[in-house]
Amino acid sequence: MTDELQAIGHYIMPEIPAVRSDLALIFGTRHGVEAFCATVATLWHSRMFLRAIISGGQTRGLPTAEAHVIAGRLREFGVPESALLVEPAAMNTGENVRFARVLAESQLPSEERRSILAVGKVCSARRYLMTLRRHWPEPTVSAQWVNYFSVDKSNWYQDSDFSARVLGEYRKIPGYIDRGFLRELEELGSYPMASGSCERAGIS
Repeated sequence: MTDELQAIGHYIMPEIPAVRSDLALIFGTRHGVEAFCATVATLWHSRMFLRAIISGGQTRGLPTAEAHVIAGRLREFGVPESALLVEPAAMNTGENVRFARVLAESQLPSEERRSILAVGKVCSARRYLMTLRRHWPEPTVSAQWVNYFSVDKSNWYQDSDFSARVLGEYRKIPGYIDRGFLRELEELGSYPMASGSCERAGIS
């Protein structure tokens, strides 16, 4: 069963090495915000991107949009306000990408959005990439995933919260593809089918 769990982990959390890019797209979050902001600030100070779009709305009744929370902390980490574009309306990953694209196309010349560095939760990595492929396929894409859990991503099934999030992604991706929300990334491998032993472990 461990081999199958590893296959699921590799599918959900593919490695896409970060490369220097025109634009960082930061997928909003209410989890692991400090780790998120520290990662983005490190990328900025390493000159890995020129501008960043932070996308995230007032999810789950939060009083402040995720994008505003993250932008405020990034400024405290020394990322200049001039480098940040804030998109505070998106309520899901599709809107993150669609709204960010509209903002980029209205605010940045084409030569400043040819390449994207995606920054997001490691447990949702493939869904972010598949959403970009579906709704903003033109730029080249690399990624920096943020792991705010207590174990390495290779041991995701040993942490209950990490496991729940990875398995949740695993279960919903086929339906999202069928509904046209995502586009598969064939070059990163095919969807791993779970055996009966995995189902008994909570994968269905």
